[in-house]
Amino acid sequence: MFETVREFISGSYAPHGYCLLWDPWLIWTMAIADALIALAYLSIPIVLVTFVRKRRDVAFGGVFWLFALFITACGLTHLVGLWNLWNGAYALEAVIKLITAAVSVLTAIVLWPLLPKAIALPSPARLREANKALRAEIAERERTEAALVQARKMEAMGQLTGGIAHDFNNLLQVVSGSLDLINNRAGGDERIQHLCGTAISAIERGRRLTSQLLSFSRIQRIELRPTRIADILAGLRELLSRTIEPAIMLDFDLGDVLPESVMADPVQLELALLNLAINARDAMPDGGRLAIALSRQRLEGRDDVPDGDYVGITVTDTGTGMTPEVLSRVFEPFFTTKPVGRGSGLGLSMVFGMARQSGGTVTIESEPGQGSTVTIFLRPAEEATKDEDDGRDEGRDEGRTAPRKAAAVDAATVAGLNILVVDDEPIVREVVAEMLTDLGCTVRTAENGERALAMIEREVPSVMLLDFAMPGMNGAEVARAALERWPDLKIVFATGFAQSDAIDAVLGDRAIVLRKPFSPNTLVQALQAAMVA
Repeated sequence: MFETVREFISGSYAPHGYCLLWDPWLIWTMAIADALIALAYLSIPIVLVTFVRKRRDVAFGGVFWLFALFITACGLTHLVGLWNLWNGAYALEAVIKLITAAVSVLTAIVLWPLLPKAIALPSPARLREANKALRAEIAERERTEAALVQARKMEAMGQLTGGIAHDFNNLLQVVSGSLDLINNRAGGDERIQHLCGTAISAIERGRRLTSQLLSFSRIQRIELRPTRIADILAGLRELLSRTIEPAIMLDFDLGDVLPESVMADPVQLELALLNLAINARDAMPDGGRLAIALSRQRLEGRDDVPDGDYVGITVTDTGTGMTPEVLSRVFEPFFTTKPVGRGSGLGLSMVFGMARQSGGTVTIESEPGQGSTVTIFLRPAEEATKDEDDGRDEGRDEGRTAPRKAAAVDAATVAGLNILVVDDEPIVREVVAEMLTDLGCTVRTAENGERALAMIEREVPSVMLLDFAMPGMNGAEVARAALERWPDLKIVFATGFAQSDAIDAVLGDRAIVLRKPFSPNTLVQALQAAMVA
């Protein structure tokens, strides 16, 4: 046996060319083929190793190394085969083939268990689909984040405008209350009464502005009730036909299958549509077409309103349109593209606030030179919940039709009442106290909730006239603490800015809210309502 091995290693065997009878054609065919195969085999491992080293994130990296070793061994067998055409080094060839066999078996052992995982790898088509879905998800997330940023910005602006409205209404209350007192004590002087009336008219304009601010704030609820949309649009058609220039063509499309009523504040809805129509008119200085249309639409998948059927009131113009930068800011309060003196910048913000408080939403589409389309979505009245009608906002329309001076018979019903006025503004307390004194009431004042509760401990008033926004305890907290101790206490919120939800949580249906600035007449009405509540 050892002799056989020794002879095998000795290399005394004839070269492979001998077996081929040294035929030149066969010899060189075998030589060229083995050389090319060896070069290819030895180059492939270089590619595999370079790839694995550059892409360490690729799965199954160890298999690539085994393939490189296996292919290198295969290449060496062909080199030895080329050598053995002229030399008989079969022992070397046997050793290399033995190494190749070992590497081949090891590669197969490792490769077969990896086959299911390799099959599970996504194909290029699946990767493209996954990338497409990922891009869509990223785009949706960006839209959601942008909507969230916009919502937070609008919420912050709502809080800011609510605070501004509170301070401004306090100032208006002081001025209007003082004018009412002067007017009542003028002794029939017509000139003084005329000047007071003129000033009060200006105050009413300021009150309407703050009403728009509070509508945008969405913290103070508007008066929602079933509103006949046909009546609103009929009045709007008549008004616009008189005020819109002849060069602008009016087009009303009221639709065929629509509910009779929507849930809205009729005054705020009419004002919102009028603002949209005026904006459309201003965007068409050379004439055009103003269209107002109704449609029934189903909204789904929106972040601002629940899924369901809505009535869409669409106002479309063929005017100058808006740039994307302007479009992104149109609902911000005080933002306007009109010249100084042509607008307050509250129109579209009021439209936004009215729609959101009504349980709906508003959308706007516009491009430069292509006109604008604004759609207010409101809920049909038959699908809205019945408990959304908030009619407890006393004095809301007091400046429009009701007289400012209380009738003698009404004033007599509140004369002698013991009123506790709670307000953090000294000048407001002073003016309101004077108004109540003129009505024959006994008045005490407190500058904050803690002081008011201490005064009630000593003497329970007939009615507590309570501000809402105060440092320390707000009006709702004062009312809760007082009612826990004195459940039968009568409370009227006299405020320029009140969180309706906070008041409702304390008083519910008994809540009486008197909006600043109020007149002596509405003050008497609020006190009467409190006494019978």
